[in-house]
Amino acid sequence: MLNAKSSRRKGRAKNASPPEITTYPNAVRYLLERTDYERMRLVRYNEETFKLDRMRTMLEAMGNPHDQVRMVHVAGTVGKGSTVAMISSMLEGCGYAVGQYTSPHLLDVRERITINGHTINKNDFTSLMKQIADVAAKLELDPTFFELLTVLGFTYFAEQAVDIAVIETGLGGRLDSTNVITPEVTVFTQIDFDHMHILGRTLGEIASEKAGIIKRGVPVITFDQHEDVQKVICETAEKAGSPVRMINRDIEFSERFGVSDDLGPHTRVCVVTESSQFMHLPVPLPGEHQAINCALALSVIDTLKSSGFEFSEVPLHDGLASTKTPGRMELIWNQPRILVDGAHNAVALKALMRCVGAHVPYDSMVCVFGCCEDKDVHAMLEMIALGGDKIIFTKAKGNPRAADPEELQRQFCEISGKMNQVTKSLPEALDLASRAVSRDDLVCVTGSFYLVGEAKKYLAEVHRKKKSK
Repeated sequence: MLNAKSSRRKGRAKNASPPEITTYPNAVRYLLERTDYERMRLVRYNEETFKLDRMRTMLEAMGNPHDQVRMVHVAGTVGKGSTVAMISSMLEGCGYAVGQYTSPHLLDVRERITINGHTINKNDFTSLMKQIADVAAKLELDPTFFELLTVLGFTYFAEQAVDIAVIETGLGGRLDSTNVITPEVTVFTQIDFDHMHILGRTLGEIASEKAGIIKRGVPVITFDQHEDVQKVICETAEKAGSPVRMINRDIEFSERFGVSDDLGPHTRVCVVTESSQFMHLPVPLPGEHQAINCALALSVIDTLKSSGFEFSEVPLHDGLASTKTPGRMELIWNQPRILVDGAHNAVALKALMRCVGAHVPYDSMVCVFGCCEDKDVHAMLEMIALGGDKIIFTKAKGNPRAADPEELQRQFCEISGKMNQVTKSLPEALDLASRAVSRDDLVCVTGSFYLVGEAKKYLAEVHRKKKSK
């Protein structure tokens, strides 16, 4: 029998053998075999599990690509993806080559790594994954799914010599794999209750984890959030010697809702600083909650002016107007109308229900709902009960953290008397919903990006089969 010492040596020797990565499927297979905390039911959140030393070691071996690219770092509970998208679109509109690193993906893991809206191609993905896997094997490291993608994204942006990259945190902030960068500016979108079993049970505890991305001397932009959140951000920034600019305190901000022939119902914002005046700009994304995200994005543009970036008014406005956010308020089918949105916590669901009510006319709405079991399920169900006229509970087939649909139904019935049903699969739920609605009704798939991704993939295949007949 091997003793513990020789067993450890055997494990290291096994890790030291570089994997065979010669094709894109090989690269994806290697990635999917790594530890993926996004899909795990239980996660031990500490410095051992989320080891930034491992990130730094791999990055150093890759030539420290993250130090070769100017970056913007965005954290928060809700609004991160939308804010990242608006920042990126404005920068791109002004002629800059813009890297964007986001999570999760909907259909293809390469969606997480883009330059000017174009996903990394399969050859570059494969080549870089092989390089990083070889480095990890040589260093006897066992990187996680998210660590590998983060190193790959940073390396790709450096190799492609982007002008700037906009980086979204994955989980929390302090121990997140992205928290090895020193950005031009740090941004906090709305911080609220989510991942409480990992990040903390109070807003202050959650904010402390998010505020862990603040770097010494790097300016911070946020807005007047809950006092517990503001206190943590301001105190953390003060300790780091980082100036904080807060919308509605240091940055003048106003918004108004209106309707026009060309834009329909929409919100316009005004953002005024000492060096910029953004007046009456239409928010490119639907929903009143997007106004503050747009203000954050505009404030980032203002901050980047002091770092040598130059912006012309017309291309900046055109860039903002072209912002797209797949999987958020996205109409993916016309008859019946099927809308998808990856709202995956109570705050996002509340915003979604209000947004649909303001922007999408319908007689009745059927919600196809599934979520992760580690969420605040009760609060999410309360939000669904406010908006949906009928609820169909289901789950994404590729999500091991998915809540049991029958348990969702049981909890929902304690909250609401609205009509509801359970299906074992999303295709079954969509079929049931389609038969339950008329032309003026709406089907809304929400609760999880896994569910949204599966819906998009399934309906794309349905469309392909119809066209081939």
